[in-house]
Amino acid sequence: MSGFTRRRFLGESSCAAVSGVAVLNTLVNLQLAQRASAQGAPSDYKTLVCLFLNGGNDSFNWLVPRDAGRHAIYSTARGGLALGTGSLLPLNQTAQGDGQLYGIHPSCAGLQELFNGLGGDTGKRRAAFIANVGTLIEPTTKAGFLAESVRLPRALFSHSDQIDQWQTSVPQGMSELTGWGGRAADVLHATANTGQTAMGISLAGNNLFQVGNTVRQFVITADGALTLAGPNTSVGDDPLNPLRLKNATQKSLIEQHYTGLMQESFAQLTKSSLEAQEFFLSQFNGYDDSAVAGFFPGGGSLMSQFRAAAKAIALRPQLGLKRQTIYLSLGGWDHHGELLTTQAGMLTVLSEALTGFQKALDQLGLQDSVVTFTASDFGRTLRSNGRGTDHAWGGNAFAMGGPVLGGRVHGVFPDLALEGPDDVGYGGRLVPKVSVDAFFGEMLDWFGVPASSMEMVLPNVGNFYQPTVTGRPVGFLAV
Repeated sequence: MSGFTRRRFLGESSCAAVSGVAVLNTLVNLQLAQRASAQGAPSDYKTLVCLFLNGGNDSFNWLVPRDAGRHAIYSTARGGLALGTGSLLPLNQTAQGDGQLYGIHPSCAGLQELFNGLGGDTGKRRAAFIANVGTLIEPTTKAGFLAESVRLPRALFSHSDQIDQWQTSVPQGMSELTGWGGRAADVLHATANTGQTAMGISLAGNNLFQVGNTVRQFVITADGALTLAGPNTSVGDDPLNPLRLKNATQKSLIEQHYTGLMQESFAQLTKSSLEAQEFFLSQFNGYDDSAVAGFFPGGGSLMSQFRAAAKAIALRPQLGLKRQTIYLSLGGWDHHGELLTTQAGMLTVLSEALTGFQKALDQLGLQDSVVTFTASDFGRTLRSNGRGTDHAWGGNAFAMGGPVLGGRVHGVFPDLALEGPDDVGYGGRLVPKVSVDAFFGEMLDWFGVPASSMEMVLPNVGNFYQPTVTGRPVGFLAV
């Protein structure tokens, strides 16, 4: 079994099945949380929410230069895929922005409002873009790429490899895969969490991002935790209910005392996990989110994920989570064909879900303790392949929340000219100006990872900035 496959298997945290190594690992994680001491724990609550756009979002039709000169260059590069300035929704940057004019895709009215100010209030600029982010081992230029004089990420334009690299932040590869969110949990778990639930909660199944050396993610669904009876299922009082009989049988097996140490340990861990899952579900079901339900209309998959995420964040005190990561995903961004029509529909779903989530957090008074960000496999080629675009490298990311210095495009927006200074070839593949280490490092600094531990979480971080002596490397989060 390969390192990748083994890590994915060990990361399983569903308790739909009571046996298996996957359950054992989750339960070890939960026991770590239960043993954690409140002494030295932070007094505040903070959550990082990762929305992974699987497939590679074409983000240069998401954030578009709107001034005449740069838009002309964009239009030449994109050809029939270019969006006209008249269709773009204007983004009004603050005076601290990069001084350029930008527009956002016409399907993203909600994100425009978050960028420009909720309800027209410029004091509530909740969103920003980080331009041209990508996987890098060390600072890289077009000249260095072409001369092969710098170390480059492995399998640069491969979906699976680049997803792994965004989630590990180790583009040169790892023999034993762990994610940067999981390694952050390794650092913070014992001091930040005092409850039964793991620090990393996933609403999109197993992922590499939240796998640490000692911790794993806690997988739930939009309906709550996965118990023996299934998600969000009540067996009621009927003693002959098949689910009650099933639970009773399985729990009786778990509660038996075994003579073998491994058998006994496994049984106890499994019992603890079931109790933790049931505890989470009781808290989840008992939380009344009717005050924010209107921000999540329609009940689509992404909207449901975000509604459940809002509940999990609101429940941090009950769950004993001072620090928490939440993972969500939306797939289908590999637009080799029908880019314009398909992306427009998907960006509508994305915009409405992100906007509803942020408005719900504001309604609950949680906006200052949550940072939400997007990640994706890679950017896409500027040049059309005829109907869509192909795999590329650097792309634009989105971040929102009270701590975000909103109303700005951070980083360095690239030159979009084909064969220009930022294009390494193959139809407009752009070399990133902002490394994933700088992007993630800034959020981890806000999250509370000590500068002295940053290199353990982000092994390449010293190639881009020095956490112990340098300020926040990108500047999209308030100090």
